[in-house]
Amino acid sequence: MTNLQMGTAESRFADIIWSHEPLSSSDLARLSGAELGWKKTTSYTVLKRLCEKGIFQNCKGTVTSLISREEYYSMQSEQFVEEKFGGSLPAFLAAFTARKRLDSREVEELRRMVEEYKEES
Repeated sequence: MTNLQMGTAESRFADIIWSHEPLSSSDLARLSGAELGWKKTTSYTVLKRLCEKGIFQNCKGTVTSLISREEYYSMQSEQFVEEKFGGSLPAFLAAFTARKRLDSREVEELRRMVEEYKEES
């Protein structure tokens, strides 16, 4: 699995892109200046880095995502479970529920998800 980690500032910047795409790189610089207090050069530097990671693209001054926000966070979740729990979702759930009780709605949602998965397999 490709490591597409982003720091906190990069994540906030990415959220601006995901929320406004497609957008011009100049509009992105303006928005990141207003929301993050960044200079234009900082915005362009971070955009270049995220484009090099394959998360976004800047084609003729128009910025769009190559990976949706949902895909990105799904990949991050999968990577976390793989690295910290040897890829075992049951081990992750056991650790998660050791400190946080699931309410009946959450338990039912998990059951529904498992049943849907079984039907698809």
